[in-house]
Amino acid sequence: MIGIFDSGLGGLTALRETARLLPGRDIVYFGDTGRVPYGTRSPETIVHYALQDMRFLCTEGVDIVLAACGTVSSTALCAIRGGFDLPVIGVVEGAVQAALRATKNGRIGVIATGATISSGAFAHAIAELSPRAAVTSVACPMLVPLVENGYIADDNPVTALVLADYLEPIRAAGCDTLILGCTHFPILTGAIARALPGVTLINSGAEAAKLLAAQVPPTQPDETGQIRYYVSDSVPGFARLASIFLGEPVETEVTRVEIERY
Repeated sequence: MIGIFDSGLGGLTALRETARLLPGRDIVYFGDTGRVPYGTRSPETIVHYALQDMRFLCTEGVDIVLAACGTVSSTALCAIRGGFDLPVIGVVEGAVQAALRATKNGRIGVIATGATISSGAFAHAIAELSPRAAVTSVACPMLVPLVENGYIADDNPVTALVLADYLEPIRAAGCDTLILGCTHFPILTGAIARALPGVTLINSGAEAAKLLAAQVPPTQPDETGQIRYYVSDSVPGFARLASIFLGEPVETEVTRVEIERY
């Protein structure tokens, strides 16, 4: 069984790709909606939250986990890998590899939460694989709340104004490739593409899902997987927001979890 978790619902973009690649596998998704966003928290708090998320998923019987959160992947991945005897995949490695394949001029941008950018995880990973690559990293703390509150239309004036400010350093640096280092950000792909025409956008959650799929045996054509959804806060609005992230209606029930118990 596959476990996927995020600070909120952004990880559903990774779940969508995982379910497409492995349609017969059972998946458990946990969104820590009561404590979103993680990107404004201290490293110690992020590790604490991530360990609780992992402990909950383990009670569901998962045997591989995708930390579909850029903040956790860049700040707490070593801690959770060291604390659990099962494979844990983050969103940094796959995105970096995809960006290096895509770039033509070696100038790569990264947008993510403040904690992710402060960790330097994406920049360090790019430097290890391609020391000559130039990386421009920008913290975008307002984007997660905008997405979680539905400001996602390609032409939304509020989102467009925020993106214009955040993406100016990416444009000024001449980046031809941009890593969306938070799994919430692919929901804003249309708006980001408008602000940066011609720039290749890398979906970190989708790239992580590909790495996960490579470690899981393929399913048989007649296998049918089930997806269970859990959150740590309000349930009523889940179906509406989740359908946006997944690109299809969500009819499965969602369960609220007292995550502080774990």
